[in-house]
Amino acid sequence: MKNKYKNTAQKKSKAGFIIAGIIVFTIGILVWAMSQLGGTAEVRMSSAAEASVSEQSFDWGTIDMDEGLATKTFEITNDGTETLQLYEVATSCTCTTAQLISESGRSPLYSMHTKSKYVHEIAPGETAQLEVVFNPAFHGPSGVGPITRQVTMQTNNPQEPILSFEVAADVVK
Repeated sequence: MKNKYKNTAQKKSKAGFIIAGIIVFTIGILVWAMSQLGGTAEVRMSSAAEASVSEQSFDWGTIDMDEGLATKTFEITNDGTETLQLYEVATSCTCTTAQLISESGRSPLYSMHTKSKYVHEIAPGETAQLEVVFNPAFHGPSGVGPITRQVTMQTNNPQEPILSFEVAADVVK
């Protein structure tokens, strides 16, 4: 009888170690994943990185909520002598997304609640596009009327730490 109890205790002990190992592994994966999704971007502050924009606001006029997405592209040029870094991009509403596009690639798609460590870099003399997309049907029938949405982002230039863009429309059904 002693062997039967001894084998059962050994099996329970092995199962406990396996379960503990799985729990520790799962927690490790979750901690790693969370560190990749959010947090503060790593940037190099520089007064020699200078953002220049041709326009910061746009009005689509009247748009029908059933005609699909409305898109506006803004241009951001680096008129400085060092790399311009753009980060912590956010929109003022989930109905609006934003994405930076340049020779260095495409940023993640940003929205109101997006958090990312991603830093978009624009070399001196280069231009990036900020593509803003508004979904007029996002709020349903209660979303008709005048709207104004903002897109903001941080820069690595301490004299101009924030860039802000605005889109507007009158949404009709």
